[in-house]
Formats: sequence, C-alpha cells, structure tokens
Amino acid sequence: MDTRDLSIAEMGKALRSGAVTSMKLTQDALERVQAQDDKLHAFVLLTEDLALAQAGRADAELKAGRDRGAFHGIPYALKDIYDTAGIRTTCHSKLRLDNVPAHNSIVAGKFDSAGAVLLGKLATHEFALGGPSFDLPFPPARNPWNTDHVTGGSSSGSATAIASRMVRMAMGSDTGGSIRGPAAWCGLVGIKPTYGRVSRRGVFPLSWALDHCGPLSRSVEDSVLTLQLLAGHDRHDAASADVPVPDYSAGLNKGVKGLRIGIPRDFFVGASATTHDVLAGIDRTAAQLREAGAVVEDVKLPDYALFGAAGRVIMMAEAYAIHEADMQTRLLDYGEITANRFVLGATVRAVDYLAALRVRRELTDAVNEALRHYDALLCLSALSTAPGFDAPVDALSSAAPMQTIPFNVTGHPAMSVPVGLGSDGLPVGVQIVGRAFDEATVFRVGRAVEVLSGWEGVALP
Repeated sequence: MDTRDLSIAEMGKALRSGAVTSMKLTQDALERVQAQDDKLHAFVLLTEDLALAQAGRADAELKAGRDRGAFHGIPYALKDIYDTAGIRTTCHSKLRLDNVPAHNSIVAGKFDSAGAVLLGKLATHEFALGGPSFDLPFPPARNPWNTDHVTGGSSSGSATAIASRMVRMAMGSDTGGSIRGPAAWCGLVGIKPTYGRVSRRGVFPLSWALDHCGPLSRSVEDSVLTLQLLAGHDRHDAASADVPVPDYSAGLNKGVKGLRIGIPRDFFVGASATTHDVLAGIDRTAAQLREAGAVVEDVKLPDYALFGAAGRVIMMAEAYAIHEADMQTRLLDYGEITANRFVLGATVRAVDYLAALRVRRELTDAVNEALRHYDALLCLSALSTAPGFDAPVDALSSAAPMQTIPFNVTGHPAMSVPVGLGSDGLPVGVQIVGRAFDEATVFRVGRAVEVLSGWEGVALP
C-alpha cells in the first residue's frame, strides 16, 4: 500500500482493518524524511528509535483490542518549541541546545496518551520569531513547492514536512500568523483555534497575550481530528478557557447554504503588497460560496494598521520581558534577526503597552459586532505567494504580506485553506474567521472552500 497520501482517517481505517500496520506507516514516513530532508531541512531532530517503539506498541494494542482513538498508531511531528520529556527542545536557538525537558507539554502528552507516533522535532524560526536565518544552529526549512522560496514562519518545518508528504499533520504555534502563514504559502490547512481553546503549557512562549497552539495538516478533516484531540480546559494554563468542546465533525459536510459571510475587503485591496493572484483567489472563492448558497458581501472593520500596531506593541513588549535576562547576558548567542527584533521591546513604555491592550479590547468588540451579523469572515491569508530567500520579508513590518495578526489580537478562531496556485506555481490561500469558540463553523466553511476550489485534486510537489 502506498501510504503517502492517506488521510488521518484513512490511515485509521486501514489500521483497524489490518490493511496496514503502524510500523509500516512509520517506516514509510521515516524513509520519506531520510530521502528528502537533506534538501528541505524540516527536522532538527529525528526520533527514529522512539517512533518505531511507539509504532510497535500501537500495533500490539490494536491487535489486542485496545483502541485509543483517531491518532492511535498515526505518525506526527512537533514544532521544536513543544516540550518533550527526555527529548531535546531547542526553539531553534543556540541558547537552548542542551535543553532536555523532564516533562511533556500538555499537547505532546495528549498525543502520547492517544497512542500517536512521534517522528521528531521540526524547524522553526528562532524562538518562533526570528527568521528565516542562516546564523542559527540549524538551517531554515525550505518550501517544497520551490526550494528557493521560504515557507513562511515561524512554523516553517511543520509546513515543509507536510507539504513534502513526510507526515500528514504537524503541530505549529501562532502568535501573529505562524500557523496560517506557512499553511498559505505551502498549500496546507492551518488553524489557529480560539485563544484559550488549546493548552499552551509546556510550549515556549513568545507573547502570553497572543500565543495560540494548533495544527497544520493536509486537509480540513485532518485538522478537525487533531483539534478534537487537543481542545479542552487546562486549569494550570492561566489563559485556558473552560468552554465545552463540541463534535467538530458533526456539521463538517453541511455546506454553506444559508450562511452569511463577510469580507473585510479594505484589509487588502489597497495594500501595496497585494498581488493579482491572491485577489483572483479570494474573488473566485467568494463567487463559489455564493453559488453554493451563501450570502457573501463586504463588511467594514477598523483599519488593518490598527490591528497590526496593537499586535506588534503587545508582542514585542512581552517577548522582551521573556528574554530580558538572556538578552543582557547572552546577546551574541541569539541570531542577528532575533536579537534585532527582541531589543525593540526594550523601547516599549508601560503607557504604550496598556494603550495597546485597551485598543485590543475595542478591536475585539468590533469583530464581535461584525460576527453578530455574519457567521464567518473571509479574508486573505497573505497578500502574495511565498517570496524567495533572496527577498526576505520582515514579518513585523506594517507592509508585511501576511494578513493574520488581527485575529491573534482579537483571539477569534481563524484558518487558512488553499484555493489554488498562482501564476508562479506557488499556493494561494484564503482565511476563514469565526466567532469565539465556534471552530465548528470555521471548519464547515473551510471544508466547503476545500471542495469548491478543487484543491483536493491538486497534486503536492
């Protein structure tokens, strides 16, 4: 059996029918990593022995009738900011090369309890912010669609591993777009759940107020199954929300007939970085949704620049607070890009930070008001396709091509879904945003977009 393109659900069905074993899935995945990763640099650590042991355990348990659920025996990988007990977690930084956590992050622990198979730890931008950089302990991950182009950050290795078919799902984190950006630029699905939906305990922070954990995957269904496992309250994570978790699969294929979808067109129409390819992608998607029975119309939100400014002030102030001691004693151990970005936080005054928090509340109220009238919002994930390594972009610039930070500021669930290829042969994605804790509707709209766009029939590189 060719296992490269099996979905998580298909792998699970094959495991339970006896058509395939977890050992076969794992060995195939490891072979794909070993065949490709010298050029793509997705992994910073391959846990081959552990993966084979976990696969053997999964096969024995399934044969004995013990079924741990959808991820039992399924290979996956983790961005290297997730703590893993007894396994190095570096944050892609010289400062943490010797860091071996004693305990799993909550996310890693849930996968372990579910019987999943950990293939290894994935490249990121240093401390989930600085990159792509060539002065770090590991090379930056490359975009499988064209290795001269970036993946987007900071969940770069996660996107590379999935787009190259090494693994079907990998975990990322999203503080300003670090799940949705790489998903958009690598032709993947990436969801940032509602702030507080997934525990961040044991994940190295970038900004306490903006950090979210979530998966990148090949399909909406893969992301549904992953979030179903991970969502839930953690009383030891101060930001975790005690909100019931629904069955995300229940309405997944209901389509969009009768739904109201708003497009904040002012976000991207006048932006200098916006390209024809991405405009064509969102216009085509809007037309397809209308034809499928949704009401799709433009909606007015506060200026994009206000969301961006609030997010940047909050992020940089909190990031500097996290790194201040190391910045003062080990500055030269940081990569140049990371150091230059973190030091900006030292200039943020308390009055600026508090003003940004007040603006955050106002912006959240504005998005909530729009979502009183619409079931979801449709936006761009990025203003262009992935740039080349020879034309790096500053993710913190107000002119950056990502269009993701507004919903880190407000905390609403947001998902990037691919809708086609640009004229340069690189993926184009759109972003779907929902009401707080209504990931189910985000998935429902995302699944409709996935079907209507025909992306399921597009071959990965």
